[in-house]
Amino acid sequence: MSRRDPHHGSGRRPGRRGAVALWLPVVLVLVLVGGAVAAWQYDLGARWFGTATPDPVSEPAAVPPPEGLEVPALDRPGPVAAESGDAALAPAAVRRALAPGLRDRDLGRSVLAAVAPLEGAGPGYESGSGSFLPASTTKLVTAAAALSALGPDHRFETTVVGRRGSVTLVGGGDPFLASRPVPSGEWPDRADVVDLARQTARSLPGRRPVRVAYDASLFTGPAENPYWRSDYVPDGIVSPMSALWVDEGRDADGFGRVADPAAVAADRFAEALRQQGVKVTGQPRPATAPRGAEQLAVVRSAPLSAIVEWVLEVSDNEAAEVLAHQTALATGEEASFAGASRAVSETLRGLGVPMAGVVLRDGSGLSRDNRLTAPALLEVLRLAADPDHPELRPVATGLPVGGFTGSLALRFDEAPEAGVGRVRAKTGTLTGVSSLAGIATDLDGTPMAFVLAADRVRVPDTLDARQALDNLAGALGACRCSR
Repeated sequence: MSRRDPHHGSGRRPGRRGAVALWLPVVLVLVLVGGAVAAWQYDLGARWFGTATPDPVSEPAAVPPPEGLEVPALDRPGPVAAESGDAALAPAAVRRALAPGLRDRDLGRSVLAAVAPLEGAGPGYESGSGSFLPASTTKLVTAAAALSALGPDHRFETTVVGRRGSVTLVGGGDPFLASRPVPSGEWPDRADVVDLARQTARSLPGRRPVRVAYDASLFTGPAENPYWRSDYVPDGIVSPMSALWVDEGRDADGFGRVADPAAVAADRFAEALRQQGVKVTGQPRPATAPRGAEQLAVVRSAPLSAIVEWVLEVSDNEAAEVLAHQTALATGEEASFAGASRAVSETLRGLGVPMAGVVLRDGSGLSRDNRLTAPALLEVLRLAADPDHPELRPVATGLPVGGFTGSLALRFDEAPEAGVGRVRAKTGTLTGVSSLAGIATDLDGTPMAFVLAADRVRVPDTLDARQALDNLAGALGACRCSR
């Protein structure tokens, strides 16, 4: 028996499988041609005679049901919630909702509650009057002033300039400049000194040795606010103020604060340069960036809108103080604590916020010399929700949601169940002080601005007073407070 070449046929007749293999391409061609003809006929029928059936892909609702199947008529669903329309706030209904909670003795002897329509200037409700110690609700006015002065799209720049064998890291007052790249997707975006070092290394000719200097002169005045308690900075409660820092002046473990934030930022930058293969001689030293020096690198912060939302959501003290200083720069004031307080006050006054009785000593609310009034806070909240002031919108969108997000995530656990999720508010807490200011939407869909504050709370009653305010705010969300 001769061997057959495997590359040639055997000479045998094809079996059933071989026949199928031969005819399959022909069948596929006929199917494709038939489909094309059917589509052509379908198109002709649709154009000439109107006999084509609806296309189930583009007109699923027009396809008739199979014969014998009766499909009930489609009923248009009703609205999930009633439209608010032009419903007005009913002060009497607000009073009934708040009266039981305002009698809670845990709130102490100095309690204020004010509620007003979020839109317009209609009548509202107020219990108590005058100014109060606001604590961190101060951040609302700081945020509004910064957005008004700088705009929500503004970004803060940190740069590196170079001249004759030296590079200078120049602080631009970025509150969130980081010592290392943050994980992808972390919000808000953060610029970092590693990126600056990478850009700088690429810009240096021949990787020659360089000296590193740093310039934090953008902000002036004391690094510690004279209206703060004297132990705030030494005990690491808040960082010394600086136009140049990394990680908001926190130490490596993320909890304590460093004594010289600008020097630490420069050290981190110098180390990042070394990791890029640049030889750094000596230790970083403070200096003023030389005029005419070439810019070697630049990084930019997240937009101010995102920074504001973060500040309000987690009550970030350091970043709030930076925003107050930046407001001073934007309005021609000196970038100090005193200049920042003047700038924020004047900017608010320019927005039409009533400033009688308002005293601002810082941007974060740590100072016990701050004073705010219900009319001032209510107007800031109204402006943030006003379509005519879109630049202030992040003040409203940054408010934590009661029982769900930010500084209110672990609160409202005993508040009226119907009100949970209907309240967004900025918290305020100091020893003997608890406050909430924000926006509540009642069961009829009517939004209202509110301020709740108790600034003479006995220390043993601190947590109970906070719970009492949560319950009051929740009562607004759970009420029917509109006409």
